[in-house]
Amino acid sequence: MSKRIALVTGASRGLGRAIAMELGACGMDVAVNYFNGSSAAEDVCQRIRTFGVRALAVQADVRSETQVKVLAERTREALGEIDVLVLNATGPQPLLSIEEQTWESYIEQLEFFVKSPLLLIKQVLPAMKKRHFGRIIQIGSEVFELGNPRFANYVAAKGAQLGQTRSWARELAATGITVNLVAPGWIPTERHVGTPQTEIDEYLRNLPAGKMGMPEDVGRAVAFLASDKANFITGQKISVNGCNTLA
Repeated sequence: MSKRIALVTGASRGLGRAIAMELGACGMDVAVNYFNGSSAAEDVCQRIRTFGVRALAVQADVRSETQVKVLAERTREALGEIDVLVLNATGPQPLLSIEEQTWESYIEQLEFFVKSPLLLIKQVLPAMKKRHFGRIIQIGSEVFELGNPRFANYVAAKGAQLGQTRSWARELAATGITVNLVAPGWIPTERHVGTPQTEIDEYLRNLPAGKMGMPEDVGRAVAFLASDKANFITGQKISVNGCNTLA
């Protein structure tokens, strides 16, 4: 995968950080998108550069069409055309009862998981079609299969993201561009600091693997889908959750 260029959204921490690091370790130049936390993004870039590749931190709100255009332009100017697009950025994920949910709470999630991917793929698609190569990798979630309560706005948006992935994959299947989705389970990151141990124990009680996954597990799954080894895999959802779901 050397001499290929990846853009990972929401890559200054958590799963995005692990994905960006893994792609760098595989020999790719990586654009590290972030919304807040420039120092964390720069730290990720410094670590990626130790693999002998280039890395660029780029601030952008991936829900904004204007900022997404600037993000793509800066990446192209500094690194080159984008070969691998990893759609990982996310926002707050509050638990809300049906009574507490509003249409706006659904829109907030849809902007991250449907609007943002659309804005970003439109920036990279022309060059990918011209080169007859591209990797679009969405980061989904197991919640669409589990139907977590008090989470319907997030679950619905993740379901829409999966449908979007499958439709894009069929449309682009003959172009050399693959579109897949990696669906992690509950993998602890900075977002989960302070989670009561009772909640973790309850999740583990029903998890066949009997242990929590690590961000690196997700990074390795993404790296595989980004590689030439995955040339004939498209339109698929790859669950990384220790057999918590079978789909």
